[in-house]
Amino acid sequence: MEDYSRRTVGMTLSQIAGLGKRLVVFMGLFSDCFVRRESRMLARIYIQGQLSGVHRKTLEAIALEFGIAPRTLQRFMESSKWDEEEVLDRSQQTIAKEHAHPEAIGIVDESGVSKSGDDTVGVGSQWNGHKGKVDNCVVGVHLCYATPDFECLLSSGLYLPEDWVDDPKRREKAYVPAEVTFRTKPQIALELIDRALGNGVRVAAWTFDEFYGRGAPFLDGLEEKRQVFAGEIPVDFYGWVQPPRVLRSGPKKSRKRGNRKQYPRLPHRPPACQVQNLVKYSPVFREQSWQRYRIKDTDKGPDLWEIKWHVFWRKGENGLPGRRHCLIVARNVLTQEVKYFLANRVPGERGITLRWLLRVVFGRWPVERCFRVAKDLLGMDHYQVRGWRCWHRHFYLTQVSYLFCAQTRQKYDKANSEEPERLTIDQVCSAVSDCLSAADLKPAARRQRHEKNDKRQRYYRRPNRQARYSHTKTKIARFMAMKIDVNRIKSCIP
Repeated sequence: MEDYSRRTVGMTLSQIAGLGKRLVVFMGLFSDCFVRRESRMLARIYIQGQLSGVHRKTLEAIALEFGIAPRTLQRFMESSKWDEEEVLDRSQQTIAKEHAHPEAIGIVDESGVSKSGDDTVGVGSQWNGHKGKVDNCVVGVHLCYATPDFECLLSSGLYLPEDWVDDPKRREKAYVPAEVTFRTKPQIALELIDRALGNGVRVAAWTFDEFYGRGAPFLDGLEEKRQVFAGEIPVDFYGWVQPPRVLRSGPKKSRKRGNRKQYPRLPHRPPACQVQNLVKYSPVFREQSWQRYRIKDTDKGPDLWEIKWHVFWRKGENGLPGRRHCLIVARNVLTQEVKYFLANRVPGERGITLRWLLRVVFGRWPVERCFRVAKDLLGMDHYQVRGWRCWHRHFYLTQVSYLFCAQTRQKYDKANSEEPERLTIDQVCSAVSDCLSAADLKPAARRQRHEKNDKRQRYYRRPNRQARYSHTKTKIARFMAMKIDVNRIKSCIP
């Protein structure tokens, strides 16, 4: 008998060999979302194609890799009868049931996919965060779910620009439903959050970048849903560090003529101020000393920020102050970059600590990793579909593929083992691809294929480990030159 117990890069050969059966069992969770047996088979092929080693994971490339007609797979995505919305609900219900965690964080972000033509639904000249410039692209709003040992994409929604909404011919050509109206990205995000909550997903807090933090309707929407949030806000965000007096009614007798003032309202002073000016001129911030925190350890060394915070009342859409919030100002020790964050929880109240809030506001990096893996390894941006329904079907199936890899990584990761490094999503994707490509080989040839993959993974890990060690050593030396001992700094790392 062959010995499959030897540990490769993060996984044993027996674990890699069993990934094919594990994928079949996993797909069984979604079997009733597909009416016909053919649809179930094509869904499995599509997901296997995303997990395979095919370079460009387009419909045609996946179909040719698995020996079926490209038109068959195209028809499956375009017009075959199966419930993509139920696929999304089932994946969220699985996450809520199997991966619930008291420290889970929900992350709101967007991602663009460049397109050369003008027929793909939602395409237009708009900001593409992936490239960092205005580009001809399609933009999707996404949710990510992250816990200390698990992370995955949670939901996706297509942003349809106004020129698309107002163009009946383009809508008809892309099969955009009649009930779809123009929605801003924050509105889409709130709808996605609503759906996730309805499927049982619970997070300790939501976080986001300053694009979503600048809008009062988005923040109001989260509070209406009784959700905790802690996210970045722009420098021109308005509010008060002292609660302003609200005038509920005017004087009983007034001899002044003209339009009657609306109540409740604020007196002329003190006016709401931008957060950058509050931090610069307000005594409550000027008299504070910066407190250093070790936020996280990255591949390039420890990340240190200096922090100030104070209770804050944000200016609502009606111009009135809302409930008590927390304004956090963070300054990078090395670059002096300044960021502003807002949370609807205050340290010292309801068991909330400043360290926990800092973990949340600086905890957006998992969504970037999800985007990188989904695009580079699962083909999230390789799609060649143009219709509204096709777009959503592609992204929902991509989330299913990612969920399988995330569950596999969590199952086989040895957090308390003597292994120097943890199992990564990249390694799981490589192992799944290796397993699928070797499924039809004889045991000896399959073992040889696994060992070849193991050797390749080890080859790439060595320079990565050396680079990580070198970057960390250099960064710590820079801190030491500033007379900062990183090991004596207050840490936010759990």
